[in-house]
Amino acid sequence: MAKTATRISYGNALVKYGADENIVVLDADLSKSTKTDTFKKVYPERFINCGIAEADMMCVAAGLAACGKTAFASTFAMFAAGRAFEQIRNSIGYPQLNVKIGATHAGISVGEDGASHQCLEDIALMRTIPGMVILNPADDIEAQLAVKAAIDHEGPVYMRFGRLAVEDVNPEDYKFELGKGVQLRDGKDVTIIATGLMVQEALKAADMLAEEGISARVINIHTIKPIDEEIITKAAKETGAIVTAEEHYIMGGLGSAVTEVVCANAPCPVKIIGTDRYGKSGKPAELFVEYGLTAENMVAKAKEAIALK
Repeated sequence: MAKTATRISYGNALVKYGADENIVVLDADLSKSTKTDTFKKVYPERFINCGIAEADMMCVAAGLAACGKTAFASTFAMFAAGRAFEQIRNSIGYPQLNVKIGATHAGISVGEDGASHQCLEDIALMRTIPGMVILNPADDIEAQLAVKAAIDHEGPVYMRFGRLAVEDVNPEDYKFELGKGVQLRDGKDVTIIATGLMVQEALKAADMLAEEGISARVINIHTIKPIDEEIITKAAKETGAIVTAEEHYIMGGLGSAVTEVVCANAPCPVKIIGTDRYGKSGKPAELFVEYGLTAENMVAKAKEAIALK
């Protein structure tokens, strides 16, 4: 099966939906890597290279949005969520402007670029901004539809894209609904809730558990904020045990969001898979193993969660 990095999906979607003359795309001198150069080639008059000045780029995007434009501001997740956090908070979030942040190269799957570029705190940071929508698509199909959903949504959106090529987990006729989780497998013993690149691993884990006679439900959470409380609560009540998986710190990300819902609506054992330390330089597959972002670790955590029922 062909593999596509969601950052490439982002660039393709910008062109696909870019005929709308209201859309303006900005980049911080990384357009070849973020794939916004795809948009630039087709619509050069609506592309702005702001240079290596991410904070300024967010303010320019805010200004364009204040004038009625749909502004896409693109750079690596580390520079978007990290370096430009104050500008996103004050200039975009506070006035609730129609800015869409395309953050690529998120997580440890950036690989050899190492800890300085492996953003593992961006979801946590963006979750603290009132009214900010957070999208973390799992594959090419979902990523392109996430861009369309961001365009259709009035207000700030943070979109998280990866560098690593991944297989599709969704069908061609997949319907993306902002704020709605997607159940990919049914199960009665435990639920694995995953986001982004971890969705593929969650499906592998469900197959491995099935070989041992354990029935695992798999849910893809592509919208981390606002999160689908209904699908999480239902899973907690019906399976009684949950494992969450994300390419992110265990603080403030998907696991935190899920446990907030579970504690409030249907308390049950929850095991969170993520990391609590900086990344390091290495091949993505090797890093996934070292940081426990694997189907094998999901299987182990699922058994732990089941034992706590």
